[in-house]
Parts: sequence; C-alpha cells; structure tokens
Amino acid sequence: MVDPHQVVSSLIPLVSAALPEIPERLRELIEPLVPHRALVIFTEDCTGRPQKKAGDPVITDQVTLLELDAVRRRMRGTPGAVSDAVIAGSGRPVCAWLAGTGALLVLCEPTTGAEPDAATRKTIQAMWEIAALRIRQQVSEAPASFMSQSHAVASERLRVTTELVDRHSTDLEVILAALRSTQLSDRQARASATELATAALIAAKTGSDVVVELSEEPVAEAFTRLRGDLRPLSRYGSLAVHFVEPPRDGRALPGEIAHAARAIVRSAILSMNNQDAVSKVLVQWDCDGTNLLIIIRDDGAGQLGDDDPGMRQIRSRAAAFGGTVSLDNVPDWGSDLRIALPLDPPRSREDERWDLAPREREVLGQLVRGSRNRDIARHLHISENTVKFHLSQLYRKLGVGSRAEAVALAVSAGSPQVGSGKEGS
Repeated sequence: MVDPHQVVSSLIPLVSAALPEIPERLRELIEPLVPHRALVIFTEDCTGRPQKKAGDPVITDQVTLLELDAVRRRMRGTPGAVSDAVIAGSGRPVCAWLAGTGALLVLCEPTTGAEPDAATRKTIQAMWEIAALRIRQQVSEAPASFMSQSHAVASERLRVTTELVDRHSTDLEVILAALRSTQLSDRQARASATELATAALIAAKTGSDVVVELSEEPVAEAFTRLRGDLRPLSRYGSLAVHFVEPPRDGRALPGEIAHAARAIVRSAILSMNNQDAVSKVLVQWDCDGTNLLIIIRDDGAGQLGDDDPGMRQIRSRAAAFGGTVSLDNVPDWGSDLRIALPLDPPRSREDERWDLAPREREVLGQLVRGSRNRDIARHLHISENTVKFHLSQLYRKLGVGSRAEAVALAVSAGSPQVGSGKEGS
C-alpha cells in the first residue's frame, strides 16, 4: 500500500526548490519510475532562459529549442508514450509530457526499453504539473534584476536565431549542390531544388515562430493572463476589479516586460486592498509605441504611500527596466498609480559605442581570448561559417580590417571581458 506521508515528503524538495534546481529535483523523483539519460524542460514562462535540463551533458549541452519545439508540435495521443525524436542532433527515443501551463517535459533515452504503464505516466504527469506551476511561480516572483538581465541578454533567443542562420546556410548549400550537379538533368535539378527550397521555407517559418513565441507576448494575451491571475480576488473576496483592455493591435510585449507588468499590478492591488474602505480597483493597460503604460486606481481614502512594501517592490521592478512610477493620492477619492515600462532593453556602453549585437560581443570576447574560428564555433555552438559572418559584421562596425586590429581596439577601449559566451539554463 502506498504511504501518503512518503509521497508528500518526496515532493517537498521539488516544491521548495529554487528555479535553477527544479530540473534536478524533478529528475530525482522520476528516475526511480522511468530511468533515463537526460531530462529537458521547455517553458515559455521563462522567456530569457526557456531551456532547463539535468542529466548527461552530451545531451543537455547540445539539445536545441528547435528540436524541443518539434517534439511539442508533434505531441499527439498518450502523454508519456515512447517515440523517436531528434535531440542533440541525433535520433533518440523520448517520453514527453505537456503541463497545463503549456510547458514541455522530455525524458531522453528511457533506459528500460519498455513504455511506462498508465499508472506511471499519470504519476509523472502529476509531478510535472507541480514542477511547471513551480516554474511559473518562481518566474512571476523572480527578482527584478533577474528579469531585467533576461530582457537584456535573451541568450536562448539568440541561440535559436543562430540555429536558424546555420540551417539557412546549409539549406542554400544543398540547393546549390542540386543545381550544380552533373548527375541530374536540368529538369531534375530544378525539381530537386524546388522541393528542397519548399522544405527549407517551412523549416524557416517554424523556426521564426519559435523566436517570436520566446521573444514576445501579444499584449491582449498578456492582459487576459493578468485577468486570470486576479480572478480569485474578485471571486473569493469583496474587492471588485475592473479592467480596461489594451488595444488588441497594440505592440507585442517582450516576455520579461509582460511578466514584470503582471507582477506590478498584483503588488499594487494587494497593497490597495490592504487599505481601509477600498471596494473597487481599476486596471488599465495601454501602449504609446515605446512604453507599456499601466494605470491602477482605487476608490479608497487615498492613503497609499511609498513606505508600503508593495510600493517599494513596484518601484524596484520598474527601475530594473528603466521604467517610471508616479503615485498620486487624493484624500477621500483614492490612489492613482501610473507606471511606464520601456519595451526595448537598455543599450550597453559597448552597444552605444559600436552598435554591437549580443552575439557579436560574444565573438569579440572570444577574439580577445585568442580563440580561433573553430574554437569560437564550438564554444558558442554555431558553425564556422556563422563565425565568419559575425566576424565580417564585427570588423565593419569596429572599422577594422583584421583580427589583430579588432583585438587591439577592444583591449585599448578597456573591454577585455566583452561577452563571455556562457549562457545559463
């Protein structure tokens, strides 16, 4: 007979885990049920670092978001059923589950060789639902500095973009090879090239969709999710929350801005609800093209102050993104809180000087370390052709004509540590 106390106790490390620890804690729970080589998570709740993984580094260091997205798009039928998928560049057996949050769990190379039975699949599904909710909670409560860093770096999005560039380069080479082939007639070469180009276009569209999904959240969808987050306040309490919808065709929000905006609204409403005589709160989002504009008003006594813990948290979150906060209290008429969050990340000193993209900063950092093209490609998980492309862009922006000149300029400018190339999971 299953011991309920043992079951609950086994979940404590998972529900109490910090965000970076969740994959390993989840793997410890699942391993006795389904031994596997690696565990990989794909969640759009954490847009800056949507990949989370534990297990064999041969898999975890090489798995890509495009591969995980392909698994997610193909998921049909029974969750946890064994199927074949390309993971870390090779075909492997996998078991996959989707959580209610939309997050994907993939167990790579289950070592039993047999498909998990129905009871085991349901147990893992329940564990995964708890882990996925914990990830969403951790992201929503993440320090403003963490979200701001994700907004500025967006390392996973850069990696996906680089994967697309590599794939596009390979597709073009294959198409050219077909057209140049002496083994094919002109008609056969054209037919082959057309087929290859069609497949390449479909793959490119799929990949670009992944980049958009990771990068942005439509403002209407972000606001709908906010309404869902706040529904318990009006359903189970006496506070009435009124919403003024943003324009549905407004500019999409970067994922971290959407998370920050929802956290700000939650903090504001909780602070307003703690005041006397507050029965109604109005929440409005708008966009002026460069900023998300948030307006929150209550019908209380107008006593919300900057010493309130919620207000301190709001100012901290807004400041992390270069935003502004304005609080206006009118006695006996309520508090009026207005926040503006810039939709574009701040530019670094190197960006302003040379207009370098984040990947170009990473390549420059590798140059300063004396790395060759092959080493840079291996370190950044890109092809040597892509390294050459970034180098040509880098030389143009720096106004130099050689590797040595680029290194000399970077060192003389005091930037020996430009772009470490390390990307967190």
